[in-house]
Amino acid sequence: MTKRISGMLLAIGCLAGLLAPTASAQDAYPTKPVRLVIGFAAGGGTDVIARALAERLGGILGQPVLLDNKAGANGNIAGEIVAKAQPDGYTLLYNTSSIVISPALYPKLTYDVTKDLVPVSMTANLPLVLVAAKKLDVRSAQDFVGYLKRNPGKLNYASAGNGNITHLSTLLMLQSLGAQATHVPYRSEAPALADLAGGQVDFYLATAPGAIPLIKDDRIRGLAVGTLERMDTLPQLPTMSEAVVKGLEVGAWSGIMAPAGTKPEIIQKLDAAIATALNDKALLEKFAAQGALPRYMPSARYGAYMHDELGRWVQIVKANPVKID
Repeated sequence: MTKRISGMLLAIGCLAGLLAPTASAQDAYPTKPVRLVIGFAAGGGTDVIARALAERLGGILGQPVLLDNKAGANGNIAGEIVAKAQPDGYTLLYNTSSIVISPALYPKLTYDVTKDLVPVSMTANLPLVLVAAKKLDVRSAQDFVGYLKRNPGKLNYASAGNGNITHLSTLLMLQSLGAQATHVPYRSEAPALADLAGGQVDFYLATAPGAIPLIKDDRIRGLAVGTLERMDTLPQLPTMSEAVVKGLEVGAWSGIMAPAGTKPEIIQKLDAAIATALNDKALLEKFAAQGALPRYMPSARYGAYMHDELGRWVQIVKANPVKID
């Protein structure tokens, strides 16, 4: 072997030695706990779902995934924290559908969801259910639509707050039907459902976990579900697409995002871990207990979905006098 060839081999060997730790470090991600920031308080339905998912992800990734509750401003505090975090895969956002509503409601957001964050995966859907007070003379979704159109502006509807998904989804439904009704905002879902059961309001697009117990106790009337397919937990109810407005789907979905600039291989590893987790029977049982449905979308498709949702809700806010509390 000539000295020249020997020197070349030595150089290649040294270069491989230098590159090996880098490749190994990337393959080993994560090497420390991952922080999953959520914009809602501990104990709520979204928190329970995210916490169950984080626990399962920790087992798959080999490092703890720790939930960090940063409640406030419709999830925007958490969004800002993650948007400004180092894009190293160790600070992630558990986002809800509020993230595509906020740009329309908060003109002075300190981050841009389309530029400062990158989608990892969609994880779950919390369906909405169209429900009515028992005092209302309707027995089905078709009855309700007819009654609503015959009585423009005479019915009132509850929401869990101005600008909440329950509010904007009802505006979308009314706009699609060419109908009018009066908005009665509440501070949260519990009092909204209590007043619906008491007959103080006429109808409501409630989350499935809140609505199902009252429907089963015959305290309110279930009319239709916001999923595109019928729900196993409410098999007697048609979808809104079947019985209210064709193609209409409404729900409070959620997913995981990372700071913009996060390496594609980290996004891919997280995405694969989420896909694996959402096939775990024990995790799906925890989702079902909260009335949630697993809904996986990989990064690119999730990004396209969020883009479409952003356009939908911006249009609804612009077309209606929506003011946040």
